[in-house]
Amino acid sequence: MFALKLYSLSILLFITKGKAWIFPKTPSASTPRFASTETFSDEEKPAIRIKEGSIVTIDCRLKPEGEYVPEPLIDGVVLHDESPPARLTFALGRGNYLPGLHDLVQGLQVGESVNGVSLDAGWGERRSDLVATIEFAQAAIDDPSQIQSGVELMLANGLKCVVTKVTEKDFTIDANPPLAGATYEASVHLIRVEDGPSMTVFGETQTSRFQVATFALGCFWGGELTYMREPGVVATAVGYTQGQRVAPTYEDVCSGTTGHTEAIAVTYDPDVVSYQRLVHLAMDRLGENKYLKNQVGNDRGTQYRHGVYYHTPEQKQIAEAIIGDFGEDCVTECLPAGKFWLAEDYHQQYLLKGGQSARKGDDTTIRCYG
Repeated sequence: MFALKLYSLSILLFITKGKAWIFPKTPSASTPRFASTETFSDEEKPAIRIKEGSIVTIDCRLKPEGEYVPEPLIDGVVLHDESPPARLTFALGRGNYLPGLHDLVQGLQVGESVNGVSLDAGWGERRSDLVATIEFAQAAIDDPSQIQSGVELMLANGLKCVVTKVTEKDFTIDANPPLAGATYEASVHLIRVEDGPSMTVFGETQTSRFQVATFALGCFWGGELTYMREPGVVATAVGYTQGQRVAPTYEDVCSGTTGHTEAIAVTYDPDVVSYQRLVHLAMDRLGENKYLKNQVGNDRGTQYRHGVYYHTPEQKQIAEAIIGDFGEDCVTECLPAGKFWLAEDYHQQYLLKGGQSARKGDDTTIRCYG
């Protein structure tokens, strides 16, 4: 990572996330049609109303429109017409997968399909004002020879950009999000809708068959991506828990005065992944940091203390047993889950938005800072 001091590029100070729009179009003869083997009569369709937080299962196929689209936000969806569609299960409106996919599903009833819909990747149009050409003589760069096409740079204002072109005199950078301007041709069939779980504290009754687990693993960006990659996890969210202040902000929590720690709320299907597995993932992610109090890596402070916060007596028993195996020197908290406050939108699925894969089963190294 290079530090590029370009204070004159004030145009690069702000990037706003574009809304995920859906643009219906008339299917043509060349449009790949979508058919599912599962259909329902009107009498068989479940009466559950689709709403934010509902757990939906779909068959889905996406085909890139125009130039090649990077894969990170696709998360396992097949991109080839001749392949069978991918079956996805996720919590509606709770992150994961393409934002526009959530909007598209909301308009369907169980058993219905939609074909040949142009789906925005969720980052709006590519903006020309986020592209700039800089002369080497104007840029404070320690080693200009390392500026090559494809290299990622960090601007002095903290913004990331990618070098797209290099000449003897200058180079061009692009600060657009990786999927800005990308669209897919989407085909979707809604298989099932189930009630999602509520974000309960310890002791509250959960009516959904899906369950919630809460973990604090230092900076919540990397921990969230760890769980997004786990089969059986249908939703993740980052936020703040175990503190006293109502509705804390990121700045509040970073002050170290609210008692909160950065945490990940994980919604999972216990028929696919066990709570034991999720706790083991947490302890593996911590590594030797499990023996450090109020610290994970270079992040220090009570807001980075690590812990497993159980929601049920069964979770309590499992968490205590696993953490206990690491001996008395392990300082990972094991406490009843308190109120969980969602973090700001820009923190949600942060590394996924930055281009790192959330594909189920992916084991590539997670990079929290560049």
